[in-house]
Amino acid sequence: MDTPRDNLLRLLHRQGYDTVPLEFALCPHLEEVYQAYEHSDLPYNEYFQMPWKRIADLRPDNDDRTRFAHYHAAAGLDAAGEIDEWGVGHRATPTSMHMTQMFCPLRDADSEEEIQAYPLPTYSAAQNPGLSAEVEALKQRGVSPVGNMQCTIWETAWYIRGMENLMMDIMSEDPMAEILLDRVTEMSLSRAKLYAQADVDILFLGDDIGMQQTIMMSEEMYTTWIKPRLKKIIGAAKAVKPDLLVFYHSCGYIEPFIPHLIEVGVDVLNPIQPECMDVEKIFREYGDRLSFHGTIGTQSVMPFGTPEEVRANVKRNLDLAGDKGGLFVAPTHLLEPEVPWENIRAYVEACQNYTR
Repeated sequence: MDTPRDNLLRLLHRQGYDTVPLEFALCPHLEEVYQAYEHSDLPYNEYFQMPWKRIADLRPDNDDRTRFAHYHAAAGLDAAGEIDEWGVGHRATPTSMHMTQMFCPLRDADSEEEIQAYPLPTYSAAQNPGLSAEVEALKQRGVSPVGNMQCTIWETAWYIRGMENLMMDIMSEDPMAEILLDRVTEMSLSRAKLYAQADVDILFLGDDIGMQQTIMMSEEMYTTWIKPRLKKIIGAAKAVKPDLLVFYHSCGYIEPFIPHLIEVGVDVLNPIQPECMDVEKIFREYGDRLSFHGTIGTQSVMPFGTPEEVRANVKRNLDLAGDKGGLFVAPTHLLEPEVPWENIRAYVEACQNYTR
């Protein structure tokens, strides 16, 4: 008997599917709304029988974050702030559910030696002994395990260096850019291999390389600085597990990059924001080589449409994908407080009731 995992994997491989799987992420406010409307104590991903689950984040070999404190001493990161495992400082902002004010630890670096000396974390199997068991337990439950490492190269590097600084380093061909990107790539490669060795079904990579109406960098800049490094990471992971499905996340308009992503081994593209790209055009041009996750706008129909419009969007996009599948239809990002529960219910029911 097919499990939700089996159904999802066939859909993503474009081999047909029996039922339309559900997937969405709720902000804290909507988690409270969920409990009030659905009267369930279950986590919402279990209540709605979502077919995948992100396994625990990898633990670094050294998670003593005090070693980064001196990088932020003069930047105003106070006791209310936090430092993540890559040394990036964060201060919560009251008007955002998932964004922070960021403090980039190498923002003032001016030498190759400073970039090389920066204490990036390392990762090993010894520090993550329960990884394979967690993966196997999810498979036994019929749930597809996902290794999540979005912010893979570009975003991690600019979080550390600062976007403007890293852009300037690249444009001036400063060796500092190459050193930082290479070091971040090697760190990400080691994480990807650990997930592959643990036998996850899906490796979720990503870097935001698009903006609302245009790409974030030139195609030449992308193919010179980012593409070869992404290819190295995906190649190393698939050398360990050849049937690994690689998801890639980028918000915004990224159509010129899609052929490059296919070339380096991306299997599923997320989120295909309908506000930024023509979903039908993307399906028509790339649907024979690539599967998709998302396509239901969180800037438009989910917060501001009617339940009928949500249902129509779901049906239209599933019809575009056709009998072979290839679309894990879902909202394109975290659902924020403005989204009415009626629209979330409409999405759920549209998936459950869909017939081809």
